[in-house]
Amino acid sequence: MMYPSMSTEALEPGMPLPVRLKVAYTYARILRMAADAEKLGLDKTPAFEEEMRYARMQLLSQDLSRALQEDADRVSDAEIADYYNRNKSAYEQATLARIIVPFEKRSLHRNHESTSSADAQPPRTDDVQEKAGEAEMAQLADDLRARAANGEDPDKLQSEAYMAAGMPGTTPKTSMEKVRRDTLPPTHEKVMDLKPGEVSEVVSDPAGAHFIYKVISKQTLTLDDVKKEIRDQISSQRYKESMKKFQGHAIFSDAYFNPPGQPATPHRHPSSRRPEPAAPPAEVHN
Repeated sequence: MMYPSMSTEALEPGMPLPVRLKVAYTYARILRMAADAEKLGLDKTPAFEEEMRYARMQLLSQDLSRALQEDADRVSDAEIADYYNRNKSAYEQATLARIIVPFEKRSLHRNHESTSSADAQPPRTDDVQEKAGEAEMAQLADDLRARAANGEDPDKLQSEAYMAAGMPGTTPKTSMEKVRRDTLPPTHEKVMDLKPGEVSEVVSDPAGAHFIYKVISKQTLTLDDVKKEIRDQISSQRYKESMKKFQGHAIFSDAYFNPPGQPATPHRHPSSRRPEPAAPPAEVHN
């Protein structure tokens, strides 16, 4: 029995061969089932008409999304060069040495664990002692920062920091290579403004440590190095912008979700609306 052919390219452009074979087997099955369904008149029911209406909207939505993406992908070399020149600081790349100084001394917390298991509740570490430990580590961070600025080895200073914190043997590596602004936490990005050889001020991060950075070397990636990355960034921003008008609020009908005689169905009330999606990241300018 011969069946009408179907273009997998229409379903998904560039579909891999293994997937096309799977679709072909599925197509043969659903084609036979559809023929029998028509014999039973299932294509003439109100339910089928509603299914077709919804399926049509889904397919049109997918096709529009694909068309918008294709349009967003049309990025010229001139646009890429302009984006690069306006955002050069985003393409600086550095090799850094980072010294991490913990906020607290581990020895303070061992007081919690040294009590006998027979005790109902272990005594809490004295707040004054804990604050004194934090102040000591903050002072140590300032001292290590000054020594790093005077040219002392960051690895040696890192070892001292963890030894003072009661964490010998777990010293992290100080070397960080191919670092860019967007790979650093937002509060650490100012490190990229330093010149090679310079040492940052102590960055005290709520995540739980003091950080000291030294810039070992720095360069600006060329346009050729980041051309594909920029093309993808522009395309992504354009696509997000084109989709904004389709992402508004939905207002639901009480009559639809809670018809008379049916149990109440929880749903989002029109006054309780979902926040708008986050806007695309702002461009970084010099």
